[in-house]
Amino acid sequence: MNVGRGAAVEERALIRALQNGHLSGAGLDVFEVEPLPEESPLWEMENVVVSPHATDMIPSLINTLQTDLFCENLRRYLAGEELINVLDKRLLY
Repeated sequence: MNVGRGAAVEERALIRALQNGHLSGAGLDVFEVEPLPEESPLWEMENVVVSPHATDMIPSLINTLQTDLFCENLRRYLAGEELINVLDKRLLY
């Protein structure tokens, strides 16, 4: 899990470790290059969760909204339903 600074993890080594099974998965919201390049294999890896690196000005409100969205999408994912508020990888928003 890396939610701190993109440079804290060497992405090429991380990708190799994920591909060869040395690591079973990763959760990432920061990357060496921001935004994460479209051609990065991390986008397509089933064992990687890419999430937004978000900050806010009203912690209680934003954290509640983000938590509610996460919980709803988790419920939908587990039920095999379409997720909401999904990143368009082509437009990057």
